[in-house]
Amino acid sequence: MKTHIIIPSIALFVFAATAHAAVTNLEAQSSFRKYKEIDSLSITVPTVVDITIENSFIERLNFGVFNNETETFEPYYFKETSEKPTYIIETIPKVSNSSRMVDGNMGTYSDFILSENRQGTAQINIRSDEPITSSSLSVLLDNHVALPTYIEIRAIVNGQDRIIVAKKKMHQQTIFFPKITSDSWAVVLTYGQPLRINELRFSLEDVSTEQSRILRFLAQPDSSYRIYLNPDRIVKLSVGESANLSSAKDVMALPESPSMENPNFVIADIDQDGMPDINDNCVSIANSDQIDENQNGRGDVCDDFDLDGVINSKDNCIGNPNRRQKDEDGDGIGDACDDEESRITEKYAWLPWVGMGGAGGVLLILFVFTARSTFNSSKKEKVSQEKSN
Repeated sequence: MKTHIIIPSIALFVFAATAHAAVTNLEAQSSFRKYKEIDSLSITVPTVVDITIENSFIERLNFGVFNNETETFEPYYFKETSEKPTYIIETIPKVSNSSRMVDGNMGTYSDFILSENRQGTAQINIRSDEPITSSSLSVLLDNHVALPTYIEIRAIVNGQDRIIVAKKKMHQQTIFFPKITSDSWAVVLTYGQPLRINELRFSLEDVSTEQSRILRFLAQPDSSYRIYLNPDRIVKLSVGESANLSSAKDVMALPESPSMENPNFVIADIDQDGMPDINDNCVSIANSDQIDENQNGRGDVCDDFDLDGVINSKDNCIGNPNRRQKDEDGDGIGDACDDEESRITEKYAWLPWVGMGGAGGVLLILFVFTARSTFNSSKKEKVSQEKSN
């Protein structure tokens, strides 16, 4: 059965993830797709305020409350009240902690292992305690993780197994489809890079009208705010100490404010090669050409053709296994595929003998000069002694 759920969160909790370092204000502001403006309020003392977040589609329910006067992010409390189904999830092959993909917590995740030089395939079966009506599925990934290459969505509708989304390339984290009601779904993902999913989220279009989203924070007199929402990644904000917002009394309800497109939004691209992380076939190493010679979904620069455990971009011999990366002559080409000796003395084996011969000749000449000098000195000394006698 559906459960009436209140989901509270605060800034320090929503963005808590040890793998994600706090970002600068500029980086944070450019991570959000939309924002709301809150002008200076008619208050004379610090006051807890609530602002309603519209029930329209938002991919990630993470926010940022920016004080325009102090140019700092403020702690906040987010509460969502809605009826949500209970999900049971299974994966083929089996993945540990698969339930984390439907726990509503963006700080948890499930990992899907990738075999060497092959694409991986995973089937995720999702069952709900009651049928849900949905027209989209969001596959929310951890930071700096590329989208699966392909996705297929199936559902049991009126007892029949139906294709909802035929196998297609993934270009964004949310897949839209005609509205369908079902309590049994299957999502098949094909991926060419390690896959880490934070959350699988269906849009719920048959929920009660009681659904509400409230964002709460402590407003200061003579201050205006910008509320950032719907980021394309996990953002860890640097905020100060939070007031006890969840149990605050005398809360001021602010009038609804429209959400606007953030002109400073920049889609995540960790290697800055011009290809967004979610579409990059090598997320962490720049490869604007996106070359994928063997069509396995991994760019050649982060593939490992010879399966020696060293990716191509760091392998000094791409075609031959050489896990230890030996390079005796230091020319940047591993010994396993170095046909030409770059060290001059190794390339020309006779050269050391010429050097030693030359050195011997010099020593011989020096010996002769020294002997002649000694002989001449002795001769002069003998002549000098005869004259004195």
